[in-house]
Amino acid sequence: MFLASWLWGTAVILCCVSWFLLGRRRRRQGEPPLENGFLPYLGCALKFGANPLEFLKEKQKKHGHIFTCHVAGKYIHFLTDPFSYHALMRHGKHLDWKKFHFATSAKAFGHGSIDPAEGNTAENFHHTFIRTLQGNALDALIEAMMENLQYVMLQSRSPKLQSNTWVTEGLYTFCCQVMFESGFLTLFGKEFNSNNDKNLSSKQETERAHILNALENFKEFDKIFPALVAGLPIHLFKSAHSAREKLGEALLHKNLLKRDNLSELVTLRMFLNDTLSTFDDMEKAKTHVAVLWASQANTIPATFWTLFHLLKNPEAMRAATKEVQHVLESAEESISLDGKHISLNRKQLDNMPILDSIIKEAMRLSSASMTFRVAKEDFTLHLENDFYNIRKDDIVALYPQLLHFDPEIYADPLTFKYDRFLNEKGEEKTDFYRNGRKLKHYYMPFGTGIAKCPGRLFAVHEIKQFLALMFSYFEIELVDSNVKCPSLDQSRAGLGVLQPSNDIDFRYRLKCL
Repeated sequence: MFLASWLWGTAVILCCVSWFLLGRRRRRQGEPPLENGFLPYLGCALKFGANPLEFLKEKQKKHGHIFTCHVAGKYIHFLTDPFSYHALMRHGKHLDWKKFHFATSAKAFGHGSIDPAEGNTAENFHHTFIRTLQGNALDALIEAMMENLQYVMLQSRSPKLQSNTWVTEGLYTFCCQVMFESGFLTLFGKEFNSNNDKNLSSKQETERAHILNALENFKEFDKIFPALVAGLPIHLFKSAHSAREKLGEALLHKNLLKRDNLSELVTLRMFLNDTLSTFDDMEKAKTHVAVLWASQANTIPATFWTLFHLLKNPEAMRAATKEVQHVLESAEESISLDGKHISLNRKQLDNMPILDSIIKEAMRLSSASMTFRVAKEDFTLHLENDFYNIRKDDIVALYPQLLHFDPEIYADPLTFKYDRFLNEKGEEKTDFYRNGRKLKHYYMPFGTGIAKCPGRLFAVHEIKQFLALMFSYFEIELVDSNVKCPSLDQSRAGLGVLQPSNDIDFRYRLKCL
C-alpha cells in the first residue's frame, strides 16, 4: 500500500514538473504580460474565481492596462483601460463574438450547436432576438408584461393578501416568484383562455402550480450554471440535470402549441426550429430553455437589488414614488382594486428618468458581466498608444466591474446614489470622465458592440413596471430598517448581475384604495 501511494505521488509530482518545464506557455516578444498560475490546466482559475475584481485589480497594478491570464485551459487577455474598449469593436474581422456564446449555450443547455456554420440550423439567433425584443415587438411584450404582473401580484398571490394585514417574506424570494411567473406567462403564454372559460379559477391554480414547479427546476439548474460554463458536464449534477430535462419537457413544441398568447419571440423561434434546423424535439425545447434562462437569470437579481436599495434609501423611494405618481396622473390612470388594471405604454415608461437612474445605479453595483471575443487568427491588437500580438483561439476580454467601481469615474463607488445618472436638469447624465477625458464607455452591464444584450430594453422596462405597480398597490418596508446590504455571490462572476449571498426579510400589504 505504501509503495503504491509513493509511486502515485511520484507520478503526480513528475507530471506537474513536466508541465511546469514543458507545458507552460512562454511569453513571446510583443505579447502582453503573462500570468500562467501554478496549477496545471486551472492556472489562475481558483484565484480569479474567488474574487475576480480584486484579482484583476492586483494584476492591473502589477502589469498595467493589459495582461494575459491562463484560466481553465484558456488564455485570456484582459483589457482594463476603458479608452481601449473600442479596440474590440474595431478589430471585428479578427475577433469572433459568436464562437464563445454558441459553445457555452450548447454546453449549458444541452442542444446541438447553434452555429450555422456547423449545419444544425440556418437560423440567425441574434437577428431573431433583435427582431422580437426591440422595435414594434417590444410594445407588445410591455403590454403583456404589465397585464401579467398585475395578475400575479393581485390575483395569483391573492390567498396571501388580506386587507390591512402585513405579509412577511424574503425580498429575493418575492422578486423571484413574481418576475418568473409574470415573465413566463409573457413569453410562453397561458394554458387557459381568461375570456370564456367556465373553470377559469381551477385552471389558473393548476397553471400557477406548473409555473412554480418550473421555477423550482429553474433554480436547481441555475445553481450549477457557472460550473457548466466552466466546462463541467451536467451529468455530475444529477438533480440539476433532471431539472433541465423537466424544463425541456415543459417547453416541447407539442406542449407550447396548447398555450394561448405565445410571444412573437417564441412563436418565431418555434417556426424557425421546425423549418431551419435538424434538431430533434428535445433539442428544440432546450433552445427555449435557453431563452427562459436568458430572460430570468439577470432580471430577477436586478429587480431585487433595485427594490432593496430603494427600501434602504427613503430619499430615493420618495423621488421614485413621486415620479411614478406623476406619470400615472398624466396618463389619467386611476389605481383601484376593483379589477381595472393600470396601463403604462412604452413612451410613458421611457419618461421616468429617476427610475432609469435608480436601476442603472443598482446594476452598476451588482453587475459583474464579462465581454468575450475569440481570436480567429494570429493578429496584432492596436490599442490607443501601443499594440500587442494575440494568438489564434486566445480570448480578449473586458470586465466592466473594474469600470463601474473606479473612483476616478464614480465618486464613492461602493455607495448607492440614486441620482448618479441624472444631470442638473433631472435628465439622463451621459458625461463621465477619467483623467479629465470624457468616456464613451462608462456603464456596461449589458455588454457592448454587436453582442450587446438584445433583451436589455425589455429587462429595464420589466423592472420599471414591477416598481410602478409595487408603489401603486402596496405599502412596503424592510422588517429590519438597519439590515446590512448583503454581499454579492461571487460564484456567478462573469455571467451578469450577481445574486445576493443571503435573502432579506421585508413586509408588504395592500393599500387602502
